[in-house]
Amino acid sequence: MSVYRVIDVIGTSATSWEEAAAEAIGTAAGSLHDLRVAEVTKQDVVVGEDGALLYRTRIQLSFKYQPE
Repeated sequence: MSVYRVIDVIGTSATSWEEAAAEAIGTAAGSLHDLRVAEVTKQDVVVGEDGALLYRTRIQLSFKYQPE
């Protein structure tokens, strides 16, 4: 039997939502082990004062729980 924990992470990118998602997963993988499923729950764009776009992707990320 296995137990999984689910957390929300948000990635950002100046290029695309896909890159923002990859950034969120890649960064989380640096400190979390045994990642399982990433589900996109929200996408939005922040428009800067200079008109620059910042893509944001919110992901629910699950990983196998390892008790201490």
